[in-house]
Amino acid sequence: MTINEASKKYNIPVKILREYENWGLCSEVKKVMGSWRYDDSDIERLSMIMTLHDVGFTNDEVEKYMKLLLQGKATEEERLKMLNDKRYGTLDEIHFKEKQLDRLDYLRFEIQRENQEK
Repeated sequence: MTINEASKKYNIPVKILREYENWGLCSEVKKVMGSWRYDDSDIERLSMIMTLHDVGFTNDEVEKYMKLLLQGKATEEERLKMLNDKRYGTLDEIHFKEKQLDRLDYLRFEIQRENQEK
């Protein structure tokens, strides 16, 4: 499957596919007549890349994670640490947003209370 076919079929931006190729993660991809050919294992790795982007990994983090993934089982601890760090960061963001919501709700409550007293 060509880069454009993979982009359309799996709804992956061509930009991401090009980054994927540049990272050297395409060991199974073959260059045929000037264009890349993707196989099922490449699509699985692309799916992982998209998932990592979706959960908030930067391009550099995705590249690092994928290179570790390709090294196999020996890197599980480091990959798990990366995932845990992202999870804890996300939880911190959620807690911060919850505090913001509490403050907004308090301000709204105060306005509503003042209006009822009039």
